[in-house]
Amino acid sequence: MQKEKILIVDDEEDLVKLVKYHLERDGYKVLSAGNGEDALFLVRRERPELIVLDIMLPKIDGLAVCKKIKADQSLENTAIVMVTAKGEESDIMAGLKLGADDYVTKPFSPKELVARVQAVLRRTKTSSAVKDHIEIEGLTIDAHRHEVALKGEIIPLTLTEFKILHHLAGKPGRVFTRDQLLDAVSGIDAVVTDRTIDVHIASLRKKLKAFSSRIVTIRGIGYKFAE
Repeated sequence: MQKEKILIVDDEEDLVKLVKYHLERDGYKVLSAGNGEDALFLVRRERPELIVLDIMLPKIDGLAVCKKIKADQSLENTAIVMVTAKGEESDIMAGLKLGADDYVTKPFSPKELVARVQAVLRRTKTSSAVKDHIEIEGLTIDAHRHEVALKGEIIPLTLTEFKILHHLAGKPGRVFTRDQLLDAVSGIDAVVTDRTIDVHIASLRKKLKAFSSRIVTIRGIGYKFAE
């Protein structure tokens, strides 16, 4: 059975050939585009499940391509893995805020990229939205009751801590910026800023004890819940 369709968007031909070889070897149908304009044309015509999208592209850059895709309701569920230059944290954060699902930095190994692609596709299959009831290896998060239990024992969390944990655990593996976590807890009766997000995360980790290692810091960007 053939796996999902993937579009690689990059103007480095040798890199495209290498990535295409490894993805096709794993059973995926692979398309490619060398600039942002062709990428948008192919996305709308071929409807790939996932796009490996370089930021630096001719004609239309990767961030603009990402924004256009996520603004199109018929394409908003298309998964995007960004490819950025090493150390360009501003590009990574901009892409994540636009709705990208993950990122890799150049140079990267084809095996690493394939693993990222597989993880993102697995997440999008499991759920396109945050679940109301989450169970992960003894950790239970009940959104209706606003309760978190670890191996049957209720863990007392503040409302802000609960919302942060629910948001992260609802999409394990996905990186969220501090601004995105701020949006997740907006509307509650608490003063929360991008700096205090770190304080809430620290408190959350302390309460989760051995499970705390699942909340991973992505330096300079934000946090994710380990798969």
